Amino acid sequence: MSSSSENVTIKLRTSEGEAFEVDMSTASQMTTIKNLLDDGGDCTAHEFPLPNVTAPVLAKVIEYCKKHVEANKQKLDKGALKAWDSEFVNVNRKTIFDLVMAANYLNHRGLLDLTCEAVKDMIKDMKVEEVRTLFGIKNDFSEEEEEKLRRENAWAFE
Repeated sequence: MSSSSENVTIKLRTSEGEAFEVDMSTASQMTTIKNLLDDGGDCTAHEFPLPNVTAPVLAKVIEYCKKHVEANKQKLDKGALKAWDSEFVNVNRKTIFDLVMAANYLNHRGLLDLTCEAVKDMIKDMKVEEVRTLFGIKNDFSEEEEEKLRRENAWAFE
């Protein structure tokens, strides 16, 4: 993208139909959008539907992208950006899961890494049963199979 395209805005339309106008430097942080722009020719005519992303989640994604574009332009201290990122993912479970899904859908590697790290931190001290409940995972092991696994991998259940 050329520097002249930075003043151009595009529209991202959420699953509810709400449109967000974003500048090219912000939009191009999302690889899915960047690839569509690279393949699509005239950027000024583009509106991209995002059927898998809600308005509140897209607002957060855009906030993240804008902060990282700004930090890159201003050569912001890595420690300050890391602190901002930590605060950014300090949200409720539903929001963090929605952000993971949006980051994956939009192919935003930095946001996906950050949100997955937050989920990892959320579940690291949980028991297996708690993680299953959180993610709605059905236990498909018989009691005997599960007991055998627990014995063989006792270190993982301490």
